[in-house]
This record gives sequence, C-alpha cells and structure tokens, in this order.
Amino acid sequence: MAQLYFYYAAMNAGKSTSLLQSAYNYQERGMNPQILTAAIDDRYGVGKVSSRIGIQADALIFNGNDDIIEIVKTLNSERAVDCLLVDESQFLSKTQVLQLVHIVDHMNIPVLCYGLRTDFLGELFSGSQYLLAWADKLIELKSICHCGRKASMVVRLNEQGDAVKGGEQIAIGGNDVYESLCRKHYRQLMDA
Repeated sequence: MAQLYFYYAAMNAGKSTSLLQSAYNYQERGMNPQILTAAIDDRYGVGKVSSRIGIQADALIFNGNDDIIEIVKTLNSERAVDCLLVDESQFLSKTQVLQLVHIVDHMNIPVLCYGLRTDFLGELFSGSQYLLAWADKLIELKSICHCGRKASMVVRLNEQGDAVKGGEQIAIGGNDVYESLCRKHYRQLMDA
C-alpha cells in the first residue's frame, strides 16, 4: 500500500541528496521514479535537483497552480510511475498536497516529499503545513548548528550578515543568504 512521506529539515541536512538516493534505488531495480521540483527554485538550473555533494538529476517542474494529478496521469500514459519524489515541497499549495494524497490513496503510487518545515521567521510554509497534517510518515532529517546542536531553524541574512526580521516569505538562496541554526542561536539573532 502506497504512503505519503514528508522528509523535512532545516537547510543543509541532505534532503536533496536523500531524494536523489531514493530515485537511484528505484532506477537500479528497473522501476520508474519521477522527480518533481518547484519551478521557483532555479539555483541549479530549471528542472534540476542538485545536492551540495555534487550529484544531480533532471526533474519535471511544478508551479503553484499545476495539477499534479494530471502531471502523473500524463506520465503514467507513457510509462507507469512507480514513485513520485517531490523536492522543495514547501512550495506546494494546499490543493497540491491534497492531489498528492489522491495519488497515494487512489492511484497507489508512493509519494516522497522533501522540504523545509519553516521559513526564516519560524513560520510554516503552506506545503509543509499540510504535509505535516496529512502525511502518513514524517521523517526529520538532521542538520547541525555551528554550536553542534541540532539545527531546526533557518535565518535569512542580509549583505552585512545581520538577521533579516521581515519581508517576503520566499527569497531563493543558498548558504550565501541562509544559515541553519539551533533554536537558541536563532532566537539570539532574531531578538537582537
């Protein structure tokens, strides 16, 4: 029986690496995994999932209004989809998470989602909120703070290296813009 998985973490925990490893495991067994990633995150090229350790794979992209059920139906018409892997799943809409639930429950395709839990202000992303509510399995991947504790928060930094305390929820960037911190060090920066 298929299930909906949500692998979540702060940045630099290996979410994309884990996704790529899962896709490889399916491929190695002659199966057809399909990778989706958010169109908004084009840091490594449009339709690419890339890890910091240097591995990458091509992916289909989704936008906020795309019908993921229709995407999977189209893919299934070409070759049966054995697993759907979704990178940057925090950018899914509530409707799209419900579509993933449908894919699991009615099309019997396992769906593995990978994404951030919270934004730089400690607020849930919409996709993460509904994945936390509706996923069959929740798996936290670990990242570490500079102090060695588990990093559960992400801080956005300005050009001077100071914590950004307001603004748009989404600003695409990597280690040049964001840092993963434990809650204690996150609060120290945000309360300063």
